[in-house]
Amino acid sequence: MKNITDFEDLLIDNFGVKGTPSRDKYDADSLSFRLGVMLKEARKEAQITQEELAERTGTKKSYISRIERGQSDIQISTYYKLIEIGLGKHLNISIG
Repeated sequence: MKNITDFEDLLIDNFGVKGTPSRDKYDADSLSFRLGVMLKEARKEAQITQEELAERTGTKKSYISRIERGQSDIQISTYYKLIEIGLGKHLNISIG
């Protein structure tokens, strides 16, 4: 059990400590991916297509697709619009 490393240690080994450029990029990319997965799961739960979500929110299907794949940097206001208006759900954000 001595060789067990926690996830933070792995991140430091691979990307550096928080605040370094490579770690900041990893953290931002990770957040984009997680937000995309959450949007996709919520959209599927609502049983609507990417195209329907795009129509409801005045965006494009390709943009929804990029968000869901974690390939788009999204503003909180846009994410709010997708969740609240597009899916009829409530977006809760907490800072810990």
